[in-house]
Amino acid sequence: MDFFNHIKTVISIILGLSIGSLLNGTVKFIQHPGRTKPYWIHLLWVLYLFIQMIHFWWWEYNLRDVRVWTFTEYILVITYILMYFTLCQLLYPSDVRDYSESYKNYFFSRKKWIFLGLIIIYAADILDTLLKGQVYLENLMPIYGVKMISHISLCLILAFSKSKNSIWYALMIIFFIVFELYFISSKYYID
Repeated sequence: MDFFNHIKTVISIILGLSIGSLLNGTVKFIQHPGRTKPYWIHLLWVLYLFIQMIHFWWWEYNLRDVRVWTFTEYILVITYILMYFTLCQLLYPSDVRDYSESYKNYFFSRKKWIFLGLIIIYAADILDTLLKGQVYLENLMPIYGVKMISHISLCLILAFSKSKNSIWYALMIIFFIVFELYFISSKYYID
């Protein structure tokens, strides 16, 4: 097995666990509709993270072009994946009893962790993109630069905002989802 296949296998295992966590958490609303109160903005962040991970899985295929790997690069990629897993676990804790059985209360109590986690993922994304080379980075520009600057800035604002105004968080997540879908379609020419 070559090194890329080894990395691809580790990526697949951890991303599979992450996506499974999101799917299990979401299906519980159908399985036990009266147990906890879903929060639509929380569900949109779950959708965004799902889209991000599917995109990441596709994007990482470009690691096949990296011919020489160091342990540092390997750890970077694994840490990147582990951040997705951590964020999935943050979005769907084992229970929300301490939060009045409400995902809205839970979301706002843990929003700083969620948004700072996203910032770490974006930072890892930048390092990962640089790992793939200058030509690869240039092919992503300028939209990639706009995405990283806008998303990191907005996540910082959301992490430290005292506001619990649902409209503000709704506008941000809709922006993030639409931007990600546009980014994917512009780079991969989805038909």
